[in-house]
Amino acid sequence: MTTNSKKTLIIPSIPQVIVPPHPQWPPLSAAEFWALKERIKTLLKRQNAVLVAHYYTDGALQDLAEETGGCVADSLEMARFGTTHPAETLVVAGVRFMGETSKILNNEKRVLMPDLGATCSLDEGCPYALFASFCDQHPNHTVVVYANTSAEVKARSDWVVTSGIALPIVRHLADQGEKILWAPDKHLGHYVQKQTGAEMIFWPGSCVVHEEFRAVALERLRKLHPNAAILVHPESPEAVIAQADVVGSTTALINAVSTLPNMEFIVATDKGIFNKMRQVAPGKILLEAPTVGEGATCQSCANCPWMGMNSLHNLVDVLETGKNEILVSPELAGKAKIPIRRMLDFAARMKKQQISVGVGQKG
Repeated sequence: MTTNSKKTLIIPSIPQVIVPPHPQWPPLSAAEFWALKERIKTLLKRQNAVLVAHYYTDGALQDLAEETGGCVADSLEMARFGTTHPAETLVVAGVRFMGETSKILNNEKRVLMPDLGATCSLDEGCPYALFASFCDQHPNHTVVVYANTSAEVKARSDWVVTSGIALPIVRHLADQGEKILWAPDKHLGHYVQKQTGAEMIFWPGSCVVHEEFRAVALERLRKLHPNAAILVHPESPEAVIAQADVVGSTTALINAVSTLPNMEFIVATDKGIFNKMRQVAPGKILLEAPTVGEGATCQSCANCPWMGMNSLHNLVDVLETGKNEILVSPELAGKAKIPIRRMLDFAARMKKQQISVGVGQKG
C-alpha cells in the first residue's frame, strides 16, 4: 500500500508469472537449414502470406522476414506494417500480444503465429479482471497501456503506446491536464513520469528480461570498457537507466549503434537485438549488460524465453497446417482498435511534423 496527498492508493497484487525454460530446438545441418528456408519461402508465396518478426526473435527468422519482403521491427512498426501490406495472411514471429494487435488492426486477414504459447510476462501479469477493477477505482484518470497487453486490456484503455512513442503521448496528455493510469510496466512508467512530469499512478508489473539487469555489475563492466556507450531500454530498473548514454525503444537503440562514434556498446535489452545491430554497424563491439549480481536469478539471461518459442521448425509447421491462428472477435477488435488507432494517428502526425520519436540521449 502506498499513499499520495489526496487518498490511499491500493496497489493491486498481481499474479506470479511462471517463466518457462528456454526452448531447445534440434540442430540443423547447413543443408537442412537452407532446405527449410526454401520450403518456408515457397509456402509464404503460395499462401499469399508475409512474415513479420520482432527484433528479439532468432536471427534466422529476422533474416528470413527481410529476404521474403516482410518486416523486422519493433512492436509499433509491426503494428503499422500489416495495415498496408496486401498479403492475405500475416505470420507474426514474436509474442502473443503482437499477433493480437495485428489481428485487431486487420480483422479480415488470417494471422498465424509459430506458437500461441509465446506470451509475455507483462501481459500475463496484467489480467483483465484485476486491471478493470483498478481502472474502476480511478474513473478520473486517462488509461494508458503499453502494447504488451491483451486485447481485452487494450479495449479497456484510452490510449495504447509503445516504448517508442510513450514519451510524446504522455507529454501531450499531461499538457492537457490529464491524470494518467499507466499499465503494466512500472519501470517504463516511472521513466515516462520523470521525463514528462505527468501525474501518474502505476500498475506494478515488470519485464522478466529487463528486470534482471543489475546496476552494480553494470558499473563494474563500464570500468572495464570506459569508452563504451551504454544503451538501455526503459523497461529496465531506474538505477540501470541512470547509467545510460541513450535510453530508448529497440529502434532507437539500433539507430544509436549506427550513429554514435563509439566502437563499443553495452546493451541493456534482449540480446536478440544484436542481429540487427550487427547488420547496421558490422565493425562495432556489442556487449551484453550484466544480469548477474545481488538478487539475480537469471530467469531469462537477457533473452526472452517466450520469444525463443519462435523458430524455423514451428514456422514451417504452421504454414503447412494452418494451426495457431490468432482469433479476436470483431466486437473486441473494434473496441481495442480505437486506442491503437489513436497511437498510430498520433505517430503519423508526429512524422508529418518531423518530430523524432523514442530516443532519450543524455547531454
